Amino acid sequence: MAVKIRLQRFGSKKRPFYRVVASDSRAPRDGKFLEIVGTYDPLIDEVKVDSEKVEKWINNGAKPTDTVKSLFKKYKVLDK
Repeated sequence: MAVKIRLQRFGSKKRPFYRVVASDSRAPRDGKFLEIVGTYDPLIDEVKVDSEKVEKWINNGAKPTDTVKSLFKKYKVLDK
């Protein structure tokens, strides 16, 4: 099973809100997930991520999507 760290869309029309989740790469975007690792609100430009959970999943072989990777860089989530 290939695991991806990706965004799962919530919120209403024109008011998006995203969860950062670890999920099977074959599952649909808003479908089943393994664990919630954070949230992202683009309207107030805020990211809340549990960096310990993210590191755990990356160490277990999960790959972040391009969008999540750019969010992590922008907000310095995985800086050591």
